[in-house]
Amino acid sequence: MRLSSVPVERVVAAAILLAYAVLATLYALLTPAWQVPDEPAHYNYIRQVAAEGCCPALTADDWDAGYLATLTGSGFAPQHLEKLDSVQYEDHQPPLYYLLAAPVYRLTGGSLTALRLFSALIGAGVVLCVYGVARAAGAEPPIRLGAMAFAAFLPQHVAILAGVNNDGLAGLIAGAGTLLAVLQATGRLPERRGALLLGVMLGLGFLTKASTLLLGPLAALAITLRWRREADRRLTGLLGAWALLLLPALLLGALWWGRNLALYGWPDVMGLGRHDAVVVDQPRTADWIAARGFGGWLAEGVRVTFQSFWGQFGWMGVPMPGWVYAALLAFTVLSAAGLIPLAMRAWRDARARWGTLTPAARDALVLLAALLALGIAQFVYYNLTFVQFQGRYLYPALSALALAFAGGWAGWVSLLPNRRAQMLRWLPAAIMWGLAGLAALALWRFILPSLPVW
Repeated sequence: MRLSSVPVERVVAAAILLAYAVLATLYALLTPAWQVPDEPAHYNYIRQVAAEGCCPALTADDWDAGYLATLTGSGFAPQHLEKLDSVQYEDHQPPLYYLLAAPVYRLTGGSLTALRLFSALIGAGVVLCVYGVARAAGAEPPIRLGAMAFAAFLPQHVAILAGVNNDGLAGLIAGAGTLLAVLQATGRLPERRGALLLGVMLGLGFLTKASTLLLGPLAALAITLRWRREADRRLTGLLGAWALLLLPALLLGALWWGRNLALYGWPDVMGLGRHDAVVVDQPRTADWIAARGFGGWLAEGVRVTFQSFWGQFGWMGVPMPGWVYAALLAFTVLSAAGLIPLAMRAWRDARARWGTLTPAARDALVLLAALLALGIAQFVYYNLTFVQFQGRYLYPALSALALAFAGGWAGWVSLLPNRRAQMLRWLPAAIMWGLAGLAALALWRFILPSLPVW
């Protein structure tokens, strides 16, 4: 049986998913309680929904920086947990994740482990979406399996997906929305149905987390790219498709925005204004720059963002050793450099799948480039107000990032003579399995020895 056959590809994809399930389960079971960023606040949101219904309001009492510092500084020592249920500063978040998790809370008596495993299950959907996006974009099997493995084994991604938070559901909606956008842009969905489905996914994003807002411009771009390839490019057709996108998105979003307007007042439709007013002593970018200078802020931001994208665990208090980040930096540079020969091959080799690109394939690449740009823009925008150098905030663009890393190694393979290139064509998929080893190493050698278990 040829390695390129569909059954073998499915077996490898299933193996990746199984390995993710093992890693995520281990992270969920072994990571000490509350040692995932913001986990107590997300847990308490679920608890309130399970006990009182939807949805709690964010108040000034929900944020106590001193108590939070005591909790994190002591490693959540038992003697400091008497007020843990007062940690509720995530109460401004949209409710969808918490509504889905509330039945799990009720059925298990509020088990933190059960809620973590529920989140990890959602994370499996994120991994599948990355594979689906790569396949829809026309990537070859080694590249799409490599992208899937990257998403499944990225250590920080696994750690976040195995914690109680709404990041996993936001990633699932961002991934599913990206998949729909690629299918729409490449003409593999009926035009009107595709626009409606994108609108529903965008609306669900409004009900999940602000990080999914990038789906709005991405969906509009997908519709526009498809319209540009049509023979009958009447403006009314484009406007009609945009209307089909906006209608379900606005209807779903209005369910949450109307509640926030009634509770927090105009113009705080997202509850972010209330959040900014409550977390008054959270580090602000302007204060940081005033104290240490713009150059220091930028250097620190790049360093910490890079480290925490790959893995800086606990509440950002458990970094990996310097040699790990040095190796990951080399890996990143090599992956990025490999995109150059990949792009050259795309224009040179008319017989390759990534060779002479069809208009639809070019539009898929444009869409993924836009996703990456939007993800970076969101991250930078948030850090203009608050100092939040957390690489996980780039994960809404994970489909594009994973494809770039896998594609870079395919680019290096393309430089080899034909016979050797054929032998090593599966390198992009094989090399990403190394991240599974890193994720396991991070759990056993860095996380567990550094975090107290009470």
